[in-house]
Order: sequence, then C-alpha cells, then structure tokens
Amino acid sequence: MMHFADSLTFSGRKAVAAWAALPFPALSGSSLPDILSAHQQDVPWKLLSSWREQKVSCCFAQSVVLRGICKERPASCPGQPCSPLHSCESPEQVLQQYFHTQFPGAFSTSHVLQQPCDTRPPFPQFFAPLLTRRGFLPDKAQGYSSAGVESIPVLAALQSSPVLHSLLSGLCRDLQARNVRRWSSFFTAGVEQDNFQEALEELKTLSQCYETGFGADGSEDEADSD
Repeated sequence: MMHFADSLTFSGRKAVAAWAALPFPALSGSSLPDILSAHQQDVPWKLLSSWREQKVSCCFAQSVVLRGICKERPASCPGQPCSPLHSCESPEQVLQQYFHTQFPGAFSTSHVLQQPCDTRPPFPQFFAPLLTRRGFLPDKAQGYSSAGVESIPVLAALQSSPVLHSLLSGLCRDLQARNVRRWSSFFTAGVEQDNFQEALEELKTLSQCYETGFGADGSEDEADSD
C-alpha cells in the first residue's frame, strides 16, 4: 500500500486519502454512463476519514477501482443528445471521461471488475432494506425487502487532493493543543520532546504541500502539471 500511495504522490506529498461508495449508488439494470450522468455535480463517493465531510472539487492524482457494475448498454436518449459518457466504448473509458470532466488536469487511473463484492454472512448486514439482493437500488418503489444483501457494487479510490491539507493541518493543531509533558507514558516509550516538535513541523510542512494556492478549502482548481 505504501508503494501504491507513492505512485500517486509528487511535489513533496506523501499521503493519499481513501474514498469509497459502498454500495455504489446504481439503479438495477442501469448502465455506467447513465449512473455517472446523474452525478455531474458531485462524485458518488465519500471520504472514509473521520474528518468532517468535504466536497471534492479538485485533485492532483487518483486511482479508482469499480466492481460489480454489469455492462448493460446505455439507455437511449430519444430527442436528446447523449452525453460524452454514452459515446465511450468501454467502462474504463467511461470512467476516464468522467474524471476528465470532474478533475481536469489530474492524473487518473481506473480499473473495472465485473465481479461484485460478496456480502453474504459473516459480512454485517448494515444495508438499507430497500437494496436488492445484488445491492442495487430498485428502479421502482418495491417496498421493503426482508432478504439479505448477497453482493454489492463498490467504488473505491485513493486520491491525492487538497482535502488532505485540511485533514493534516487539523491533526497538527490538535496535537499542538495537547500538553504532552503531562503524558509520562508518552515519553517513557522513547519519544523525546525535541523529536515530537520536529515531527509536528514535518506534519505542518506536509499539509502545506496540499494547498492549491487559492485557499485551504481547495475550492478552486489548480493547474498542476508535475
């Protein structure tokens, strides 16, 4: 995992954030272009960190894996021009076109696997009862189902993005606010005060590597050509 994260980082960045859609929000029988066309304003995956929820507006590099979405043909669009997503020839091309629109200039890799994630016992059944056995949203209101979810489509991503500036700088502030001198066990474990302060400075410097130049909120995109 460390080597994989290294492949997505540059310009002094060392960390990536994990994102996931579990399950991937898809209607039963819908195609990938149809699904992603419904998420043009915001990506359909969420940050897995305990940090407060943030909208992804840009990123520097990412690797995304999607599994469990069948290769149904895109729905026809009578009387309406189809989106560029519907003109792609493969699911991988659909994802790349979607990333190009959502994160222009970012380095993106994508992999699509047909096999869904198996969620039969002992996998915990914490899913909404509206999901079908295959983890899809029903295309019509079918009432609640007592059947367990046997599998789900999943999207997972590792992303180097400005969100990590807020996460890392927040962690640095939390550590600086603690009086570690009161934690005797902390230093009896072999940590020196000077080493602790040096680590804090390195953490602060690392967080600054994720600034976009338009503010810490990452609300504007950055032309990162590294």
